[in-house]
Amino acid sequence: MPDKEDRMQQILRMLLEMANGNFFFRLERSDREDNLEAMSVILNMLAEEIQESLVNQMHIRPRGTTKHIVQMCFLLDGQAIIKMTNQKACTILADTYSNIIDRPFESYLTKDSRDIWTRTWKRLNNKGGCDTSALLTFRTNENLLVSDNCYITSFKGIDNATKQTLVTIIHQTKGAYELEKELKKSIVNFKSNKQIPFKRDAGPKTSRPTLRSDDLNKIRNGQDFIMNNLEKDIPNLKDLALLLGTNEFKLKHGFKELYGVSVHQFLIRERLRKAKMLVQYSSIPLKTIAFMVGFKTNSYFSKTFSKKYGYTPSELRKKS
Repeated sequence: MPDKEDRMQQILRMLLEMANGNFFFRLERSDREDNLEAMSVILNMLAEEIQESLVNQMHIRPRGTTKHIVQMCFLLDGQAIIKMTNQKACTILADTYSNIIDRPFESYLTKDSRDIWTRTWKRLNNKGGCDTSALLTFRTNENLLVSDNCYITSFKGIDNATKQTLVTIIHQTKGAYELEKELKKSIVNFKSNKQIPFKRDAGPKTSRPTLRSDDLNKIRNGQDFIMNNLEKDIPNLKDLALLLGTNEFKLKHGFKELYGVSVHQFLIRERLRKAKMLVQYSSIPLKTIAFMVGFKTNSYFSKTFSKKYGYTPSELRKKS
């Protein structure tokens, strides 16, 4: 277990990464109950909040604007030894290319992820060649953690005998410049405040609202209201629209255009996201977390959580 000085260095590195705009790193939890552990929990939660808010603050639906950026890529041989990697992987892992090459892939994984990788590797060997995915957590040379979905493709070489495996970690993000440009072009003419209808994908003609900049601000205020009251029952759409100073029609259709989901779907999504963070980075009882994010019963919370993430809150708590 790292000593106090090592933990301080990890926290400093985490702060530097966040200052540089890298919010996908996390600090490893320990069983110590001291100020450094409390700071680690707060930094992990803050990084996750900022990473998620970078998507929400764009105020535009994700369809057509999500970018997929390859963060790390590894080519493995038949014994899962790294034979090739990209420069981004060297930067994230804080290691040199020469050190990474010819090392076992699992040497960069945490203990829990090594178990997941072992099971995944066995499945790949049994099937010969296939595509699969796994959520793995990498440990950098500076003892920061990077967790993301890995897309794994196994195939045979040119000689049809040598097996190779490609592991790709893709991070989803949005380009702020592109989103802002699209927002200004397709939604609001800020100079003239001219009413411009939303441009939708081609499809059946339906009645659609015309929104101005003040309408958009009211819908954004609705998003803020939901985010700040996740533990409460929000008013019905008609009352919520009245509270925001707009009408139900504009709220319903405008919210779907801006965020890609309905008001109710957005509420559930944010409740689950906050719950996941509390389960993973705190020791608050699961039943308490369920009520903190607005679920009336622990069983419904667990069922909804499992449907969203593929595992129950208790399973995530054990892993974390």
